[in-house]
Amino acid sequence: MSADDPRGLSADSLLVALSRPREPGAPVNAPLVLSSTFRAGGEVGYARDGNPGWSDLEHALGVLEGGHALAFASGMAAASALLETLPPDALVVASRVAYHGVHVLLREREAAGRLRVRAVDTLDAEATATACAGADLLWLETPTNPLLGVADVVRLAAAAHARGALVVVDSTLATPLRQRPLELGADLVLHSATKYLGGHADLMAGAVAGPTELLDRVEATSRLTGSVLDPFAAFLLSRSLRTLPLRVQRQNENGRAVAEALAGHAAVESVHYPGRGGAEQEEIAARQMRGRGGMVTIAVRGGGAGAKRFLHRLQLVHPAASLGGVESLASVPRETSHTHLSEADLKSRGISEGLVRLSLGIEDTEDLIRDLRHALDAT
Repeated sequence: MSADDPRGLSADSLLVALSRPREPGAPVNAPLVLSSTFRAGGEVGYARDGNPGWSDLEHALGVLEGGHALAFASGMAAASALLETLPPDALVVASRVAYHGVHVLLREREAAGRLRVRAVDTLDAEATATACAGADLLWLETPTNPLLGVADVVRLAAAAHARGALVVVDSTLATPLRQRPLELGADLVLHSATKYLGGHADLMAGAVAGPTELLDRVEATSRLTGSVLDPFAAFLLSRSLRTLPLRVQRQNENGRAVAEALAGHAAVESVHYPGRGGAEQEEIAARQMRGRGGMVTIAVRGGGAGAKRFLHRLQLVHPAASLGGVESLASVPRETSHTHLSEADLKSRGISEGLVRLSLGIEDTEDLIRDLRHALDAT
């Protein structure tokens, strides 16, 4: 796993040249190796310790993030391996508004006495810095899910380090092409590669990037517990990375256009999009992101009933709970990603009954806007 590309290629070119054939007659696509056992005397003896399909994939992800990378069976497998490296009774400061799976994982480990959790609003940099006193780890997600707030990684990482805490950033919604947390001061960056990196709704994978001294501990846990990436999923993910720049560019264009188009619609109470939360949010987003991504969240008038009518009338956009694929999706967080929260917690986090999260794909922009407006008109 090398963090340096000797050819000095851009991210776009690096991802296309992922397999790097050397010999005449060599396959342009890295071959799929389906074997659990390898002949003695080589670097790999058993499939839990390595697979030829991982090396180019992890190299590319490491270069994209400016560090080294490890691939996992899922984003949650990656998150679990990270938490396993913490000492007993570790204190984790985490965002109140973040991916539900991580919240559940933290809550269950706290209930088992494995660690302690201090929940904060990570958009409030001063409150988050205060909460990091005595902490072992600050867990950030930016943009946040589902309200798409942007946490100031530079400021928060500096504050956490001053108090002795490591910093992990879940950058799934941004991708390495829109945000590089390691350059902003984070120690580790996590991705659910099932989403944008995979991009075709046909695989599950996760990834963690950072310096080798931190990844070595994570890798040991991954190999021991078997949370490694399946060779076929690695093959599909390597294929998907080649088109990542094109997909992300189109999704970014569609996200921006949809956010602008729906902002004035009579059936929409509010539009959430990275940087739209005020002047401070705009300054942070402009400074640490290259583009704002393909996620837009809207609050539909009429509450839960209005949201359901909206989803029912969509023709091009699919009602589904995931994100980051080539197809546009719409989901109600209260009924999908945030069902674990109580009514009081949902209200305190601003997750209303009419909130609908949109993951914009690569369809024609005008077709998407027409479909969304038609569904909103009918509500």
